Amino acid sequence: MLKESVLLESKTLRSGVLGRTEVLDRVKALSLLPDGMHVTTAMVAAYFGATVETIRALVHDHRPELEASGYRVLSGTELSDFKQLSGIQSRTPSLALFPRRAVLNVAMLLRDSDVARQVRVYLLDTEYLARTQPVENLVAADFASLDTRIDQRITHVLGKTVVPMFNALIAASGEHRRELIELREDIENVERRMCWHHKRLATLEGEAPAENVRSTLKAMTWQAFEQHVAALLRRDGCTDVVVRQARSDRGIDITGRAADGRTVAVQCKNRSGRRTVPSADLQKFAGAARAIDRVDLALFVATCDFSHESQAIADLTGVVTVNREEVEAWTAGVRLKALR
Repeated sequence: MLKESVLLESKTLRSGVLGRTEVLDRVKALSLLPDGMHVTTAMVAAYFGATVETIRALVHDHRPELEASGYRVLSGTELSDFKQLSGIQSRTPSLALFPRRAVLNVAMLLRDSDVARQVRVYLLDTEYLARTQPVENLVAADFASLDTRIDQRITHVLGKTVVPMFNALIAASGEHRRELIELREDIENVERRMCWHHKRLATLEGEAPAENVRSTLKAMTWQAFEQHVAALLRRDGCTDVVVRQARSDRGIDITGRAADGRTVAVQCKNRSGRRTVPSADLQKFAGAARAIDRVDLALFVATCDFSHESQAIADLTGVVTVNREEVEAWTAGVRLKALR
């Protein structure tokens, strides 16, 4: 079998395997922009654990090849149209976009990245099996694995393409707005059930026992819980994520920027022993997030539920609450709705 390093040297070999973008998700979840098709330079850098400058330098050195894979830079009217269709709120005069094929191409060119190396290993393994394993030798386990990949792809399409499409339709619709909202909720329920279905299957297969999620959260210190939430934000495409962990945080524990450019502020409360979050905590956070920092998206994440008073304050101030059940689902792999 070929070594993964050959992909770094052979443009012909790279072009021959560009269609196998599914290997990206085998190594690490690739969060997409609301259009469900592209990522930015910062998101590519975050996926590979590299700097933005490294990705830009790679694009400079291999631009014709990456453009052939779908890489492009939008500006002017084209950028304005893209922002309107996708819901992105970027304020930059230009925006570089990578489709999944271009991200895979980067993986085959990026030398100093463990993630990129692992993608190349999976890529060559997949190509080798496809070329050497006869169709008639497929066993039931292979079909089960194929079904799982198909289900995961359906879940991905629902969350990253269909739901954002409905968001755009709802924003532009008048007469059928209510029907579209109801249909979007039905689709989100399907996506949520499929995510929990994958979680239960993983439990049965011994990959990620579901019962460990709650116990793991309970065992976290408040510092570990903040780092855990920060990791979930990065997994869902957020950039510039900073954990403050300071006494002078004014109720804001984490700051960052969503994939669509929105500024994000998060308050974390690891209070498994308490029944609800008191209203005073919501008032303090809402004041800091809305009146002082004026962020676009304020998230209050807690390992317990919210009292009626605190939820009322959250609804009034526009704070998005994430309760115990939602934290567990988020930890298990369900994307947080507010970050889509």
